Amino acid sequence: MEFGPTVSRRLLRLIPPPERFAQPLRALPQPLVQRGTRRLIDLVLAGPLAAGALDDLAGRRLGVEVTDLGLRWVIAIGERRIEVLQPDVAVESTVCGTATDLLLLASRLEDADTLFFQRRLQLTGDTELGLAVRNLLDQLPWETIPLWLRIVLNRGARLARAARAAHRGEIGGPTST
Repeated sequence: MEFGPTVSRRLLRLIPPPERFAQPLRALPQPLVQRGTRRLIDLVLAGPLAAGALDDLAGRRLGVEVTDLGLRWVIAIGERRIEVLQPDVAVESTVCGTATDLLLLASRLEDADTLFFQRRLQLTGDTELGLAVRNLLDQLPWETIPLWLRIVLNRGARLARAARAAHRGEIGGPTST
């Protein structure tokens, strides 16, 4: 049985927008969030870290803000390691976007330039640092990221994009961007 676009949009509207998850996510213990974030970063950047690809950025701090969830991470780049610090630590550069747009970026379904020029992604502070990190991540071979994580990112981003389109009433429903 196949669903038509109207039924698909109705089902997608049942998925709560990211803002509804903000309160429960902010209630999670900060050490747990930091540890989980660090493990994900270690999974993705294990190769570049071991190869010293981030050594030129050692001592730098980058903020990542998920605007619709009210979440913020501070990533400190060290020599061959990454640390996740308390969210109130000062940073040199910050990348801001909605949960859906950052998920689209992480899954490589959207590129940073597109999101930036559509004003869906903001970079503040030291833009040189932000661009250096972006370029490093763009050069990261997608196949070096564990398969299960690539699948989760891809499917989660597609679902989030389709749900956002349905909530906005965009024509085309789940396939709209």
